[in-house]
Amino acid sequence: MYKYLLLAFLLIGFISCKQKDAEPKEEIVLWTPYNDSAEVAASADNENRRMRYKFIQSKVLDKNEVFLPLYDEVSQFSEAQYEKMKPLVLEQDIPTIQNHIDQGTFTYEDLALFYLYRIYKYELPNNTTLNTIIALNPNVLEEARQLDESKETHHPIYGMPILLKDNIGTEEMKTTAGAIALMDNQTDDAFIVERLKQKGALILGKANLSEWANFICGVCPNGQSAVGGQTLNPYGRRILDTGGSSAGSGTSTAANYAVGAVGTETSGSILSPSSQNSVVGLKPTIGLLSRTGIVPISSTLDTPGPMTKNVTDNTILLDAMLGKDEADYKSVGSQQAVLSAGMNAASLSDIRLGVMTNLMAEDSIYAKNVQVLQKARAQIVEFESENIPLEGFLTLLNLDMEQDLPAYLRSQVKDRDAVKVESVSDVVAFNQQDSLVRIPYGQARFDGILTDSTTAEQFEKIKENLKESGRAFFKIMEENDLDAVLSINNYHAGYAAVAEYPALTVPMGYKTDGEPEGLTFIGKPFSEAQLLRIGKAFEELTKARKIPVGYQD
Repeated sequence: MYKYLLLAFLLIGFISCKQKDAEPKEEIVLWTPYNDSAEVAASADNENRRMRYKFIQSKVLDKNEVFLPLYDEVSQFSEAQYEKMKPLVLEQDIPTIQNHIDQGTFTYEDLALFYLYRIYKYELPNNTTLNTIIALNPNVLEEARQLDESKETHHPIYGMPILLKDNIGTEEMKTTAGAIALMDNQTDDAFIVERLKQKGALILGKANLSEWANFICGVCPNGQSAVGGQTLNPYGRRILDTGGSSAGSGTSTAANYAVGAVGTETSGSILSPSSQNSVVGLKPTIGLLSRTGIVPISSTLDTPGPMTKNVTDNTILLDAMLGKDEADYKSVGSQQAVLSAGMNAASLSDIRLGVMTNLMAEDSIYAKNVQVLQKARAQIVEFESENIPLEGFLTLLNLDMEQDLPAYLRSQVKDRDAVKVESVSDVVAFNQQDSLVRIPYGQARFDGILTDSTTAEQFEKIKENLKESGRAFFKIMEENDLDAVLSINNYHAGYAAVAEYPALTVPMGYKTDGEPEGLTFIGKPFSEAQLLRIGKAFEELTKARKIPVGYQD
């Protein structure tokens, strides 16, 4: 397929040169839509109801518009250059890549071209696309050249190409949240994007997501959006769930389309796709990272977080986004020396970990990894987890979204003529105008927001009770002086969310069908540096992550 794609590039270039004086000039076509009906039909009997697709390919996104602006430069990046760089970049951590650049082996521009080459190679052919790239920064190569010219002592994120979940604002590209209502939404940089740019990170592009961060309907497939189409898992396209809502951030990182990506989480939206795509994902303590400039669900629970192929890169990306934001009422700035602490693995003999007995019995991969940690002299405390109901959780999200979305639209949207919606009810009405294209799976959660009659007094009580319930679930931490509780994937993300506790998931293995699993370390508030140290020790001990088979070339 790669040879076919390269041949297509050459033919297009030849035709373009031969016809450069012709009028009108023939339009270059890199991508052609296809009929996805057979793929949709094949999913109809999937045991996972949320993988019974109604569409794969976006009905509104023209990939030519995404890929053509950088085509001329990417097409000049040779296969020989790519093959030379591949063992130096693929699956390597940031310090290793920075070392190659310091030695003059390649440049930051070369690095950006390497990742763009991979994106073009896999995302343009319809039989390998993950539908994970929703936009590319048209200025990224010029920005990389500028970084090459001004090398100085810098943060490790300097020159590293990063993808953003497409609910995070950046001035070079639209911020859609996957929704057609926001398809022309132009914003300034989100606070965390400002921080990344100040430290020299390259914003490579935008990743697809579960529309409205998975808060439009309960039956929607993970990773689907009306704008971006259905995101697919590189470990099993249309076979394995991508997880949501930061699906594109997980799949693109797994496939080595960038050094890493930024996702967002309300409850499980970083942990789930990180685990499902065998990458490292951190959901920080609420307030450690700013939310300004990010399309919201809940100002109570929302947070961005880093998603990377290894713990070292996760530490670096987290550190690069830290900062006190006066516009975010929960922002606390950096509470810990993340970079210096998180880059060094913990001594496991000093670490106390809570292990759930029910998970030991139910999941052999979890049990095996607990044994590995125990052999490495980690102190294991087994406990029976309580079934504590999280009453009012959906109500919390309903009332926050009802208030927070209009506040975002008022403060962040730059062109009111391009984005006409001003409230949840406006979005509902807009979607109803063309439900087949805009809401093929319905919008039950948005409808639920409009019918929620909870009073302000009841709302405050719900938030208070939920926080108490979440912390009660993790009381074992205080009772036994634990550094973390071990979970699987996003199994206990709801408890961590309402408790406002951080959680780090690290690849721990694969099921018999190839589906990845992550071991999730849930810690006390603002213990990110310690979680990263523990995660790094576990990663070095197990080396579980494997690159997806179809994306190794």
